Amino acid sequence: MDRGKYAQLLDPEYWAYIDAVNARHFSANAGMPVEQERALYDEMAAAFHTGRPAGVETEDGAITLADRAIPFRRYRLDGRSPRAAILYFHGGGFVFGGLDSHDDICADLCGETGFAVISIDYRLAPEYLHPAAFEDAVAAFDWLVAETELPIVLCGESAGGNLAAAVAHATRGRARPAVGQVLIYPSLGGDPSAGSYIEHAEAPLLSTADLAFYKQVRTAHTPRGDDATLEPLWDSDFTGLPTTVIVAAECDPLSLDGEIYRNRILAAGGTAAWLNERRLTHSFLRARKSTLRAGEAMADIVAALVALGEGRWPY
Repeated sequence: MDRGKYAQLLDPEYWAYIDAVNARHFSANAGMPVEQERALYDEMAAAFHTGRPAGVETEDGAITLADRAIPFRRYRLDGRSPRAAILYFHGGGFVFGGLDSHDDICADLCGETGFAVISIDYRLAPEYLHPAAFEDAVAAFDWLVAETELPIVLCGESAGGNLAAAVAHATRGRARPAVGQVLIYPSLGGDPSAGSYIEHAEAPLLSTADLAFYKQVRTAHTPRGDDATLEPLWDSDFTGLPTTVIVAAECDPLSLDGEIYRNRILAAGGTAAWLNERRLTHSFLRARKSTLRAGEAMADIVAALVALGEGRWPY
């Protein structure tokens, strides 16, 4: 591919990661049948799986509702009582991904924080259009509140960051809201004609064309501009949200979303930080073991999760 300005903006070792992804993956709007695209995505995720840390144990289960069941995977560090629980929503544009595609990421979060991690296999588009994934995310939060007395930190990457934030907005008035949220290069509904959307429209691993494709598949129609369950930045009220850390990537069209989200929380009197990780792109988490910069960003994520789970502000 033509590296353009990113030949200088990204480190050579990170380019090795990008090239490895592109060798196995594809543009989101490649026009393949969705099952074929999912199979390729899962193969790519399996190829980058780094294994689970020693001592991390898992248990699969399902949240049983009246009309459906939501699969989940729980991660715990053997011999250690967790001080908090992380409710994790995977990425994949609301179209791809599941418990296996982000298994090693969740295992590492558990191993490095010592917290319990519960990963949710929410329903995917196009079979299940919005608000199906949001409804699953809220149901999972309600289930976890009833299931544990531990403080709950919401966490998600990309599409999962959207879901984590949407849950934070929807549940902030509950008797036991989340104590914090850590959003990793989240899609939040920012202005596609401004900032990073223009500067990084053709960024490696995620372009604005990819984003438009995901949004169309998720909704199959033109959504209302005030639906905060679809795009948290479309909310008119940013008060009462949990303490928030957004970990964005510098070379990502979605970087602007995190900056604006932080600013709106601060303007409403809340507590929030935006870390714009330099020399990284969307989906850098899969490079956390192979590149220095992604590893440093992973350390920032872990530090934020630990601090929020313990009721501390890390910045």
